[in-house]
Formats: sequence, structure tokens, C-alpha cells
Amino acid sequence: MHKPLLVTDFLDRARRHYGDDEAIVATTGERFTYDEFGDRVDRVSAALRERGVEKGDRVAVLDPNTHYHLEVAYASMQIGAVHTPLNYRLTPDDFAYILDDAGVDAIYADHEYAEKIDPIRSNVPTTTFLTNDADAVDDDWEDLDAVIENTDPDFERPEMSEDEVITINYTSGTTGDPKGVMRTHRSETLHAYLVSVHQDIRDDDVYLWTLPMFHVNGWGHIYAITGMGATHVCTRGVDAERIFRTIAAEDVSYLCCAPTVLNRLIDYDDAESPATTGANDVRVATAGSAPPEATIRHVEAEFGWYLTHVYGATETGPLITTSDARRHFDDDSADRFAVKKRQGLGYLGTDVRVVDEDGEDVPRDDEHVGEVVVSGNQVMEGYWNRPEATEEAFSERLEGYYHTGDLATVDENGMIAIQDRKKDIIVSGGENISSIELEDALFEHEAVSDVAVVPAPSDEWGETPKAFVVPESDAVDDADALENDLIAFTRETLASYKTVRSVEFVDALPTTATGKVQKYELRAQVWEDEDRMVGQG
Repeated sequence: MHKPLLVTDFLDRARRHYGDDEAIVATTGERFTYDEFGDRVDRVSAALRERGVEKGDRVAVLDPNTHYHLEVAYASMQIGAVHTPLNYRLTPDDFAYILDDAGVDAIYADHEYAEKIDPIRSNVPTTTFLTNDADAVDDDWEDLDAVIENTDPDFERPEMSEDEVITINYTSGTTGDPKGVMRTHRSETLHAYLVSVHQDIRDDDVYLWTLPMFHVNGWGHIYAITGMGATHVCTRGVDAERIFRTIAAEDVSYLCCAPTVLNRLIDYDDAESPATTGANDVRVATAGSAPPEATIRHVEAEFGWYLTHVYGATETGPLITTSDARRHFDDDSADRFAVKKRQGLGYLGTDVRVVDEDGEDVPRDDEHVGEVVVSGNQVMEGYWNRPEATEEAFSERLEGYYHTGDLATVDENGMIAIQDRKKDIIVSGGENISSIELEDALFEHEAVSDVAVVPAPSDEWGETPKAFVVPESDAVDDADALENDLIAFTRETLASYKTVRSVEFVDALPTTATGKVQKYELRAQVWEDEDRMVGQG
């Protein structure tokens, strides 16, 4: 029997089996059951149809993890419109590019971000503008709550196919213009199934939204949490004190945090010693970059949380691997940290390989480095209106596999460990140096709060490692002395050629909204006076 896989099934199931149960804890203090949530979604669907939005049209959402994002996303998808979430850290020019590139017909924007849309309204094809507080914005926006109140929940669902595009997620644009990643009903649905299995999502979970909903639909959690009938606890941004308070007050059982967010929580815990759990045990998933072992130790030993390290990219669902391979570590052994630090094993039904320049698998010796390529049902359909970029992404080393651009090794169990992005490997005197390995070493130093390592030009070696360090508070009495201490620290723990050669202390590292360090900004700064962005040694 073949039943089409449609993303609308997730909310339908929750309404059918959990109608009277709590669906959403809103940032406004309101609480909605799945029946109430579903009714609001139906009214938004009807309102979008009344405003001319049809199947296949694009509906953008610019929102900081409130219940409105969930409502507009599901409302769009119920009428076959393409959910197009936007990164709220972008500039008006960025939004103009995306709204025009995607041909967005309608947009919902939180009142705090509507001012970024107002300057570009005349330059984009968008005609419907909705917000959560029309009185708080200057231009002509419709108030979504008023629209919901004044619209009947009656609309007609169009026929939909599992192979039709239902979301477009734009890449973070760390290099060049953002690209729209097309995902179908089928790919979104199967990814959500995989997340439910590998993240052990249950109907009694209470999920805290610290991960941006715009980021690949929140790693599929807008679907998985809903479909399982669990509870969404919404947020407005990431604040350590508020996260801990909410975890305790709402009995949160599951959340996702980039390593940078985990570090903020650790800093707050060190200073304030808050309650780290409520009535439920807490699971946390992290991704974006490999968390240092010191971070994993603190999260599990001090917070009492169970940490899983997952990995992927916007183009891959995102999630394609997990470190949660419990037959390869003992929960009571310190050896588990080395395993959890790895990106890990491929998800069910996912073929993750590490290949050399010729497309051949590298040996499983944890030494040979190759590029991570992946084939799976959760991988994107392609880039919106970019057939050449799509072809390149799936054919460079191995035909038919998406090429991540990440370099990794593979151990004897087939667990991958990312060593760097292709452009971030430091080639010093002909030797390859992993910036991640250096960062992990520096994280062990008590004076280091956060760190990113990039190649710096060297007349002698071509490139040498340079560290940008966010010091712990009050750690820098003598910058020169601390720099020498950190250099000596890496020399003590790593091979001599891997030693950091210079350190620059900064207040913060540049990051995307998901907490991923934007190394290209640091590289551009370091190589500003050079003709090329690579060393000539």
C-alpha cells in the first residue's frame, strides 16, 4: 500500500489523538491545546486563501520562535503554499534578495522585525503583510490575532503530492548570496520520522525552543514534536537565565543548543548555580560544530542532562548522523566524551561516506581525511532556480551524493569526526592542521571562554594557526603573558607543528543565528592585506 507522505499529517494526527492536551506554551503567557492551536491554524489558512495565496505560492515567516511561526507555517502548508522561514539576523537588503528570489507572496513578521521589511516593500513581489502587533509597527500591516478572530476556519485543502516542494530554507549565506534549499513533503516527513527515532521523541516530551525555528524548520522539530503530540515551549531569543528558569518551571525534557549556547549556559551555571532540571530528566542535542569534551563533561556531570551530538547541513535535512551509539560507550565511563564529540553514525536509511578526491572511501583508520558525502531521503530536492549549483553539489567527487564540503576521518566503527571545512584546513609547511583540534585543546585552558582558529599568512610556513579567543571574565591582566601561556599550552598537548602561533583577544566571535562561528569573517580580517586567502609557502 502506498500512502502519500504529507507534512499536514503531523498536525492532523495531534488534533485527532491529543486535542485536549497542551500543544503550546506561548511567549505571551497563553497556552493552547492542540484543538485550539488547530483552530487558529485553520483560520490563518482561510485568511491566506482570502488574500489570494494559492497552492505553490511562497509564504515567508520572520519570527523569533513564537507560536505565530508554528501557526503560519502549518497554515501555509495546509493550503499547499511553500513555507519560507527567514533568518531574523539578516539585513533589509538580505530580505529583499530572498523575498525577490523566492517570489514571496505573503509574509508574517514579528513586530520587532517588521521594521526590516518596511524599507524594501516597494522592491519585492510580496503583497500580504501580517504581524502580531500592528500598533507597534509604522507601516501598513495587518494584525494576525485580529485576522484570526475575524476569519471563519473554513477552507478547502487542495490535492497535494509527496513530491511537491513544501518548504524553501535559505542557507546562511556565509559565502555569496543565500541559496534556497527546496524540500518536499516526502523529504520533510521522512526527516521528521528519523528525528523522532534518533532523538527519542515521545508524546509526553516538553520541548524548549532554543533552536531557531527558521533553521531548517528547527531541525524538523516543528513536525516531529507536533506529530508526536508533545508540547512546544516557545521563546524569544536565547537568554541563559530564562532558559534555566523555564526548564525548571515547565518541566522541560528536551531542547537543542549549539555549542556556543551550551557555553553560555555553563558560564551562567558557574556564576549563579541555577536549578538545571524540573520534574523531568533533560536531553539536549547539539550541532553546528563539535563541542569540546570539557563542554560535554559539564553538561552531563553538572547539569545532569544527557547530551547527543548530531550533524548535518541545511541541504541534508539537516540531520544525517548521531553520536548516540550506546554500544560504543559506557554511560558511566569518561571514554564516552570522546565518542559523543564525534559527529557519529549515519541515521537510519542514510548513506554517509567519507571519500577522497577520486570518490573512493577513505580507510576506517581515523587518520585519512576525505569529504563527507551523503545520500538519503531527507536530502534536499535541489536549489531554488539554481540547476547548475544543484548539479555541482551532487557530482563533484561522487555522482548522486550531496557534497557537504566538510572534511572528516572515519574510525573502525564507521563513526565520522569532522576535521574542518575544506576552506578551513590550515596547510602549514605542507602539513595539514585541523583548526577544530586546536580549538578543542584551547577550550581546556581555564582562561578560554570561546575560541576560533583560522589560518594566518606566514612568510616561512605559508600559513600558521591563529586563535581568536574570548577570555573568561577578568582573565586578562597581561595580554602578552596570557598569549604566551596559551601558545605554550598548545605546544604541551599537541604536535609541535600544530602549535598556535598567535592569539588575538576579542569580546565575542561572529556567529550565525544558530550559533555557528562565521570563520570566513575572521579569515577575511587576517588576510585583508594579502592577494589570496591561502598561504604560499
